[in-house]
Amino acid sequence: MTTMRQSIAATRFGTGLRPGAAPPDRAEDLLAELAAGASTPMLIPPSPLAERAAAFKAFREARRADPDGMEMKGQRRGMREEFRRDSVARVLQRAFGAHPFFERLSAFWADNFTTSARGLALVMLVPTHEPEAIRPHVAGRFADLLKAAVLHPAMLAYLDQSASVGPNSPAGKRRDRGLNENLAREVLELHTLGADGPYSQKDVTEFAELLTGFMVNVGTGERIFRPRVAEPGAETVLGRSYGGGQASPSDAEAFLEDLAVHPGTARHLSHKLAAHFIADAPPADMVARMEQEWLRTKGELTAVYAAMLDHPAAWSDDRAKIRQPVEIIAAALRATGAKPDDLDPDRRQLQTGVIGGLSRLNQPMFRAPGPDGWPEDAAAWITPQGLAARLDWATKMGRVFAERGLDPRRYAINALGALADDELRFLVGAAAEKWEGFALALASPAFNRR
Repeated sequence: MTTMRQSIAATRFGTGLRPGAAPPDRAEDLLAELAAGASTPMLIPPSPLAERAAAFKAFREARRADPDGMEMKGQRRGMREEFRRDSVARVLQRAFGAHPFFERLSAFWADNFTTSARGLALVMLVPTHEPEAIRPHVAGRFADLLKAAVLHPAMLAYLDQSASVGPNSPAGKRRDRGLNENLAREVLELHTLGADGPYSQKDVTEFAELLTGFMVNVGTGERIFRPRVAEPGAETVLGRSYGGGQASPSDAEAFLEDLAVHPGTARHLSHKLAAHFIADAPPADMVARMEQEWLRTKGELTAVYAAMLDHPAAWSDDRAKIRQPVEIIAAALRATGAKPDDLDPDRRQLQTGVIGGLSRLNQPMFRAPGPDGWPEDAAAWITPQGLAARLDWATKMGRVFAERGLDPRRYAINALGALADDELRFLVGAAAEKWEGFALALASPAFNRR
């Protein structure tokens, strides 16, 4: 039987309890997962970017040859099938990854740097963003994470960076094209300083000029830099000058290095981390301590996480947060005790259950509604419609688990540990039908909160 502290650690900082596995109950053990998580391959990694680009290129060629032809439809169907597989694989990674705290942090940063799969090009690019740009840097410097996430092909494509041309560049003068400020604005407003951060419209424009030249090679899916598209001259952003010589990728990278350790970035993202893990309105002294560590270490993320875990509120039994849909689906799978090797992402039944569940619960994988990602506060998820969807999902999952011959009483203990009080255990055990016992456990506040 897990202790209350272990149960809190598994649900608040992990991906749920798993039978036969004792969750860590010390901050030191949680932090020890981070380096291991960064070096551990994903259970089911997405196919290489080059293969995805080749598939998209074949689709475009088939569409040009015959917009309504069978070859084009087959190529499109293949990409969509791969996207379904990617979606299920990412949920399985959340559920069964060997380092749950690392998985939760990776999901948090992927949401902070949201890319959304709108259109077939992004359907192929977006699933590579977290594995390539986020996971390697979760335990390192925020500057490295920021540069990798912002300049990844998925982000450049999502925020239309290839359409941004320096007005005074050779390409801009010849084509009479101008800036697209999407990427610059979202980096400042969402990824770093926050909507109320210390920046102006002039900073957005100058940063957008600094970013010109970064593009995506449609044929290979890779990031490229084209100096003839880049705005010439120096740009002043947040009071400092960057560039001035021949346009270079290092100009924007230098600004991102400085932005990563800006006090406004430390303040905004420390609050956002604490709001995600602890409470929608986290303790002010916790956030202040995290911010101090951010500035002291120049953005060493492990030190920031340690400051959060060191605060008493990190281990309280308030359980003030609502689990988001992907979290409850991952936790429900994790508590079955299934092995990752037993769950094939190509199985149609699993695809239907996972993808259908996320859709009904209004959090489809890789399809956040905007660049600000998914809402964090409880009010966004616990609505009349949201509660009805959770009850419907719990009923459907209860029937699936009952058909598999699982024991609802044992499942409730596996899923909730010390969080399952005597009343809930009694109700689960006294249910007239097994599926009702599962549904009671999955719909309970104990399962839906962390």
